[in-house]
Amino acid sequence: MTRPMEILVSALAVGAGFGAATSLVNALSHTYADLESRAYTTSGWSIAEIMSVLLDSGWAWAGLAVAVGWLVTHAKESRPTALARGGAAAGALALLAATAAYSIVDTIHSGAQFPWYESEPPVWWVASVVFGAPLGAVGACAKRPGAIGLLARLTVPVGAAVQMVVLPPGRNEVVETIGKTIVWAVAAASIGFVVVRFLLERRRRSLAGADSP
Repeated sequence: MTRPMEILVSALAVGAGFGAATSLVNALSHTYADLESRAYTTSGWSIAEIMSVLLDSGWAWAGLAVAVGWLVTHAKESRPTALARGGAAAGALALLAATAAYSIVDTIHSGAQFPWYESEPPVWWVASVVFGAPLGAVGACAKRPGAIGLLARLTVPVGAAVQMVVLPPGRNEVVETIGKTIVWAVAAASIGFVVVRFLLERRRRSLAGADSP
């Protein structure tokens, strides 16, 4: 399989899987929601709803583009421009595929009579390219050593933590609290792991350089 075809297939497959899964989880969360109950509306929650809140968040979709950019990057590729181009293409394709799959599953589930591509506003299709390309490039840079690689690896957990402050998820305080707690805990653990690993690798390279003749 040629390199461009490998990127295309990987990005479309991962993106479509994510979009379809997100739509299905959203539908499942609605099944368990008793919005006619005042108690459930103000304080009720379900595992399906928490999963829906986590998957259908801006940071998760951004993370998809970053993850796909990282996935299609070969460690042996060293040219920054090649990394950026491949990652950018993969990120944009992944978000387009995710949006399409989300729209198709939503249309099928709702029984709508209009074409599937009209189920989502045009802005999401445009955003898939506008944001998917740079986020995919960030993912491609995650395998690079040094400060650039560190910043790329911190993008998703830091972005997720910030979103919990600026735009917390959930339709009531209980769902919002659970969602924020999960995201902050995972983000903190991820940031700690990335930083510690970076410092250890930097120390190892420094020791290796000092021992070399």
